[in-house]
Amino acid sequence: MNRPATDLLSRIQRVEDRLDIEQLAVRYALAVDDRDIEGWVGLFVPDVRVGRHNRGRDALREYITPQLRSFYRSIHQIAGHRVELITDDSAVGTVYCRAEHEVGEQWIVVAIRYDDTYRKIDGNWYFDKRIDRHWYEADVATSPQSVGWHGWPSSATRPSVPRPVPAWAEFWAGVDTTTLTGSPIPEKERTAP
Repeated sequence: MNRPATDLLSRIQRVEDRLDIEQLAVRYALAVDDRDIEGWVGLFVPDVRVGRHNRGRDALREYITPQLRSFYRSIHQIAGHRVELITDDSAVGTVYCRAEHEVGEQWIVVAIRYDDTYRKIDGNWYFDKRIDRHWYEADVATSPQSVGWHGWPSSATRPSVPRPVPAWAEFWAGVDTTTLTGSPIPEKERTAP
């Protein structure tokens, strides 16, 4: 069956859009690790929302700079990226990342899941919103359980995954997990944000 040329062009555009969006995650990791603030800020839409009351790249720059000064070296390893195109200029996605940070004498490992919203402006894709959710933060020489999943007290983000994932909560509902983990999440908290 022959498809019309316009259908082929549309399919090619969708592939290109996915590839462009996937590069955002890589460019984000490189910008953080290189401390390229301008490159990092430029990955977000010009009117990005920063907190409840601020908008724009200037506000984002003011927010991120002190955070990046809370650790010296870092490496963000992208482990997977799912992209779902919603319209020609909007998409959502999920990115898995293992990040490592030098904080004084500690080497903090963080398991991250980014839940993203993307927007295309003038032919370029940007982050519209990026939520980072952590499974844990712990020194490389420490098990995550031994520090209550949060071994980086200065981190602004507290571990929240897998709590907000409905499928995960449904899978474990009513199951005694005490033989699998020493710190099970109470059933009432499994879907809490």
